[in-house]
Amino acid sequence: MSDGERLDAPLNTLAFCWRIERRDGVTIGLTSHDRDLDIGGLTYRAAPGMTPSAVRSGIGLDGEDSDVAGALSSDAIGEADLMAGRWDGAALELRLTQWEEPGALWLMLARGEIGAVARKGGAFTAELLGAAAVLSGPVAPSTSPDCRARLGDGACRVDMAGRRKIVTVSAIDDVDVAIGGLVAGVYAFGTLRWLSGANAGLTQAVIDNGTDGVMLADAPSFAVTAGTLALLTQGCDRQLTTCAARFGNAVNFRGEPYLPGMDLLTRYPGA
Repeated sequence: MSDGERLDAPLNTLAFCWRIERRDGVTIGLTSHDRDLDIGGLTYRAAPGMTPSAVRSGIGLDGEDSDVAGALSSDAIGEADLMAGRWDGAALELRLTQWEEPGALWLMLARGEIGAVARKGGAFTAELLGAAAVLSGPVAPSTSPDCRARLGDGACRVDMAGRRKIVTVSAIDDVDVAIGGLVAGVYAFGTLRWLSGANAGLTQAVIDNGTDGVMLADAPSFAVTAGTLALLTQGCDRQLTTCAARFGNAVNFRGEPYLPGMDLLTRYPGA
């Protein structure tokens, strides 16, 4: 029996199902039914508070993005993890099934990534970004004196082998993380990814580093204890001199450091 024939039946027992996969690989299933449903090897936990906004489909681009709302719960989507950013960018699928025959009807209603998340009291709302969201980006990159590439990506092409290091945290004071055996400055503008502890899986920006530690842009979301493991990745200040002298990669520099600025016509001798 096709999905259309099932939906045309005189009586339907329909339920929404959400499959959410975080960037760290953690995957959960939620359903609007009042009992858990097992579909495709994943248990969709009963979450009656989960509700989607109106979902429309068609050949146009209007209505591609939508919203989903639900209640915060410690065993599904907790407030601390939500605010820490664990669910940012998570892949989400919204499907329709029949709770009497879970999986027999498995109709895709929406698919995308979780965008902006807002919280109010014990509930949250999340924006679902569809495929059309990429069309809102710039068609061509804007000129800039700084490099537009990220260190090690396809445009930069710097080999990151040997530029990452697993370290052990000996102490932490707000944004200052004590780590020994570092080369000063090489991790500035890089990242620190927590590998163990309550922050495991979260990535934070590094502002600067000395030989005995790094300074983070923000304090960790959860408490960090001595002995916690982290992955440090080197960074770049995106300047041509750094690209040439430190990485020997000026040929791949993605910026225009010598392009005259917008104030060229207003300059005068002695300014």
